[in-house]
Amino acid sequence: MHDMNQDTGLAIRMRGVTKIFGNDPQGALALLRSGKSKAEVQAQTNHVVGLDNVSLDIARGQIFVVMGLSGSGKSTLIRHVNRLIDPTDGEIVVEGNDVLKMSLPELRTYRRSTVAMVFQKFGLLPHRSVIDNVAYGLEVRGVPKAERMEKAAKWIETVGLSGYEQSQPRQLSGGQQQRVGLARALALDTDIILMDEAFSALDPLIRSGMQDQLVELQKSLGKTILFITHDFDEALKIADRIAVLKDGAVQQEGKPEDIVLKPANEHIEEFVREVNKARAIHVRTIMERGEFEACEFQVPANARCEDVLPYFAEHQWVGVTNDKGVQIGRVTAKRVIGALARYTPGVGES
Repeated sequence: MHDMNQDTGLAIRMRGVTKIFGNDPQGALALLRSGKSKAEVQAQTNHVVGLDNVSLDIARGQIFVVMGLSGSGKSTLIRHVNRLIDPTDGEIVVEGNDVLKMSLPELRTYRRSTVAMVFQKFGLLPHRSVIDNVAYGLEVRGVPKAERMEKAAKWIETVGLSGYEQSQPRQLSGGQQQRVGLARALALDTDIILMDEAFSALDPLIRSGMQDQLVELQKSLGKTILFITHDFDEALKIADRIAVLKDGAVQQEGKPEDIVLKPANEHIEEFVREVNKARAIHVRTIMERGEFEACEFQVPANARCEDVLPYFAEHQWVGVTNDKGVQIGRVTAKRVIGALARYTPGVGES
């Protein structure tokens, strides 16, 4: 029985998803399959390849980030998950259901109950108060007024907007509006949240705060979050796994530190060159495992080098703990500096 459910750890499974924009996508697809490049297909047929044979496995409870430059196909990809876009070819299975086989009523239910979306442009209803915006999805779903207002109020408090329930969107800053958008998605209580460049329009400081809040919320919520960004630092800060897209094709997929430390090609090396390595490397990858005397300061194994650097001003080492808070090893300043030097191009390469 258990073997049949091997796939149940997956929230989203994409296989060979290809999208070609134009009036004869199948003809252009045949050219693409014959080995023509995206540019050649476009020159020959005037069709645009949005996605090229994308296969991804997104596990439940992960923040999975798809990143790439403008035109890489990342927004096209996320819109396939809630089928705002139909693929030219391929398979999309979400929570065990084939999204492409859904009828219109099934699709409507799926969009209301399985996936919620947070947009870059906030997408708030301008003439509705904050609490009515947050409750909107629940209203569409037919949840009674008292219940939806109670839920909406809870999520407004969670995202730090208590006191703004009756405000109009235009009275809020961009960062506050984005919090309303996030609260609206969370209020739907779907297993999966899709976030398309959700923080890109925000000022850097507010953006950083929203990233922190998302990571903090995720610890208690354990949602599956598919997050699209063009910002590598943002990807490193929030991602459990990252896929890098270019010209609609996946260039590399893996843990943040794998992408930074073992870039698959020149395109990814370009991204990695300027990146904050201390943010990418988790303590667990460089710690000394074993029994050491208890350290005064301790960090969880999934903390990043960036998090432990301040402790080294006064301490030689920092303890590393498992999920239960038990110390399983330690990390020294020397190890952190060694790791950062080793992964700086041109330094310490043998």
